[in-house]
Amino acid sequence: MKKLWMPVVVLFVIAMGVGPATAQKPSDKPVVRLDPALDQLVPPDAKLEIVKGGFGFTEGALWVQQGKRGYLLFSDIPANVIYKWTPDGKLSVYLDHSGYTGQDIWRVGFIQTNGKDRNDPRFEEFPMIGSNGLALDQQGRLIIATWAGRSIDRIEKNGKRTVLADRYEGKRFGGTNDVVVKKDGSIYFTDGFGGLRLREKDPRKELDFGGVYMLRDGKVSLVINDIPNTNGLAFSPDEKYLYANGSRDKFVKRYEVQPDGTLTNGMMFIDISQDPTPGITDGLRVDIKGNLYETAAGGVWIISPEGKHLGTILTPELAANVEFGDADRKTLYIAARTSIYKIRLNTPGIP
Repeated sequence: MKKLWMPVVVLFVIAMGVGPATAQKPSDKPVVRLDPALDQLVPPDAKLEIVKGGFGFTEGALWVQQGKRGYLLFSDIPANVIYKWTPDGKLSVYLDHSGYTGQDIWRVGFIQTNGKDRNDPRFEEFPMIGSNGLALDQQGRLIIATWAGRSIDRIEKNGKRTVLADRYEGKRFGGTNDVVVKKDGSIYFTDGFGGLRLREKDPRKELDFGGVYMLRDGKVSLVINDIPNTNGLAFSPDEKYLYANGSRDKFVKRYEVQPDGTLTNGMMFIDISQDPTPGITDGLRVDIKGNLYETAAGGVWIISPEGKHLGTILTPELAANVEFGDADRKTLYIAARTSIYKIRLNTPGIP
């Protein structure tokens, strides 16, 4: 695919404050252990490695296994592309204009800065125009939360792009954020205001709330709207529960999944709002034992199925999303601001 214009960017934050504008060297001891149970999940000698750096803001990490080989896809939101990285170190543009597909980018996506003072010569600002969360459907097709594109799209096997959903009850979404696919093929996704230049104050806003939606048999249903700033999603291994992140409000809620796919009995799973360390509840994944790997204050929190904080993988940059990868699903890839990191685990994640 022809590579189109990409803005030169460094760092930005989605409603989480500011931080260093360049990647730093990972610590030799990146894991804070709060409970002995963590040793079964993360090796005592685990090292955090940088995979690749120099991006604008990485999100939506997704491992795609193909036979014995595989590759990592991830969004770079300011660049408006999805990158493909292979374990031999090769990086390529997998999809250009991955989020907003138009040309008038000055009208979409809220403006963010790299956290520098406006009087600093290194100060930069840029629109958040690209895709965010990524997933695979049951046929192995790429599903995209387009963020500034305000839709859920699917890339067909022939490369054609299909818009699966861009409205609820006739009103356009404000910025689709994360997306997951249930084993029965139902697609769950979050929506907020991130795709709009002025966010919730933007005159182009059509929905007055953020929420979690279900797309099944071509029909879009609102399944919850009790989280003001909805963000990341993940199912428990048995799909009896769906976890949903509260984003800048720094909490995770858990919902029971009913036979018809609707959600009930929402409960506070973990609340980290009192932790002053920079970092929000953004993206998450679940391992085969039901433990959550949740981007939060300081890095990636590892949380038991009972909601106990077992430990934290410290990251040099604020973490935005995670993904289990490699053939054994025991490598945790971390999308963190300008870089992708990885760390080896003992317990595999859910494919």
